[in-house]
Amino acid sequence: MKSHNRALGAWGEQQAVDHLVAHGLEVVERNYHTPYGELDLIVKQADELVFVEVKTRSSDTFGWPELALTRQKREHLLNAALYYLQQHPEFEGNWRVDVIAIRRSREKECSELIWIENVVA
Repeated sequence: MKSHNRALGAWGEQQAVDHLVAHGLEVVERNYHTPYGELDLIVKQADELVFVEVKTRSSDTFGWPELALTRQKREHLLNAALYYLQQHPEFEGNWRVDVIAIRRSREKECSELIWIENVVA
């Protein structure tokens, strides 16, 4: 990955963390690696575990960030979440997979953040 993309991704993940924490969620893991791919964020909302995929774009050249969640990517997220749950049986209760899509303005401020809950059903 190019350094610009890596920096943009890290910036977007931090924006997502700040947003989630401001809404009362607790960060459990960041950048958790599984055989099925990386889980960007794992957070807790009350007794529910939430696996969060963060998509950040600095322009619409390659489309809106929320549209980057292809069927294949959803399958990878589901398998990665199931792997995490298998590795952490201490977590009981409900879980879901969310997406946070961020469009960054030229001024390097978060111009738009969209939180889409339960994208893998």
